[in-house]
Order: sequence, then structure tokens, then C-alpha cells
Amino acid sequence: MAAKKAGPGSLKLSAVLDLNEASVLHGKLMSMRGSDLVIDASGVERVGVQCAQVLVAGVTAWKEDKKSFLVEKASDAFQKTMQLIGIETDNLIVKEI
Repeated sequence: MAAKKAGPGSLKLSAVLDLNEASVLHGKLMSMRGSDLVIDASGVERVGVQCAQVLVAGVTAWKEDKKSFLVEKASDAFQKTMQLIGIETDNLIVKEI
């Protein structure tokens, strides 16, 4: 019997991604590890460095797992903050390998 490919999981980011949200975000990502993931960043109003680090670590983990990790619908605030701290939003995309 052939294994079925699981559909991508989805995660909508909170409006405020601050220090308090970093551990919550980490937990959510870890619970979805091992499957393709689509992240909706459309409602993000503020991003702290800690959450940015969690997202970058997620990209690394998904690459290791050979799964796709896609941040889509990024708000202007999300894009501008990530660029300000030196992370291009294009680097938050891992296509399935």
C-alpha cells in the first residue's frame, strides 16, 4: 500500500510577534514539523527579533526534513521589519526538495 503524501499544514501568525510570542510560535512550529507548511503573515503588525530567529530556525529545520516552508501574504510590517534586521523574506521560503 502506497503512503499518502500529507497536505501542507497552515499557520496564521499573530499580529504581534514579540518575546512572549516566541515560545508559542516555537511550539506551534515544532508540532507541525515533518509536514509541508504554509505560513500566513498577512496580519502581522510587529515582529521582534526573537520571533524572526524562530522563523529562521524553522526554515533550517524544514530544509533538513526536505519539506516545504512557505511564508505567504506577508504584511508590509512583516516584510519591512525582516529586511531591517537583515532577513530577506525570500529566504523564508523552502521549496519541497
